[in-house]
Amino acid sequence: MPVTITDGDEKMTTDVEEVKRECAALRTRMASRRITRAYDEALRPLDLKVTQFTLLVAIRQGAPRSISELADALAMERTTLTRNLKLLEGKGLIEIAPEGHRRARTMRLTSKGEEKLDQAMPVWRAAQDRLVRRLGRERWDAAKTLLEELAAVS
Repeated sequence: MPVTITDGDEKMTTDVEEVKRECAALRTRMASRRITRAYDEALRPLDLKVTQFTLLVAIRQGAPRSISELADALAMERTTLTRNLKLLEGKGLIEIAPEGHRRARTMRLTSKGEEKLDQAMPVWRAAQDRLVRRLGRERWDAAKTLLEELAAVS
């Protein structure tokens, strides 16, 4: 814990420095934004963002039984997920079935979505490879493990 200085502005500066140094949320969000920018830049020629790409991957992997199930699996807010799914649906990349039993809405990739994902995979792999090369395989493997542990304890 930092030394607290009681003179107004100096105390605030001490608190800010502690947050900059120690806050897990700040550090993970900063890293996340920078990494997201790199993937978004790579996927831009395909008119995709990495968030949309990961949704296409998740839907292709096995159509979730509901939007809520997909939100839980991806640790996303349901409203954010719904907004992103509507964008993908508007681009003709996915189809969302009408609400059925217990208001569950299933989704699947359209043929256009399958094609877009096939185009995006090599682009994603190249961006992923750049990240792993910059960190080194061992450090990337350690970072993945640490991120999983951070998610589990949060």
